[in-house]
Amino acid sequence: MSNIRTAAEPTVFEYAALRVIPRVERGEVMNVGVVVYCRALDYLGCRTHLDEPRLLALDPSLDLEGVRSALKAVDAVCCGGEHAGQAAKESPGTRFRWLTAPRSTIVQPGPAHAGLTHDPEAELDRLLNLLVR
Repeated sequence: MSNIRTAAEPTVFEYAALRVIPRVERGEVMNVGVVVYCRALDYLGCRTHLDEPRLLALDPSLDLEGVRSALKAVDAVCCGGEHAGQAAKESPGTRFRWLTAPRSTIVQPGPAHAGLTHDPEAELDRLLNLLVR
């Protein structure tokens, strides 16, 4: 049972796809997750789906354990708590901005987009299916 609040009226949410860029010089990317933030409902969540055979088709030498570790770190920052390190003290909005800031690592955020939703958790599942699976 989820204790996530929903809104009677549609409320603004933001999201970004998480993508793996195995070899930046080839310009190939694969979406592996989504981060959703809804200020009005104080919601920050992420979902990931790692299609390892497909990633290895892009780069057979890819460090899958490194990718898994990076995705676990994203999840920790989303959830807050002791595993989030210094980010645990930050608001969900600040953590979303940190997660969607451009970076040059193997797991990178795509651009942030906005929409309207009644239920940010349901939106997260919808976006994972649409953009990743």
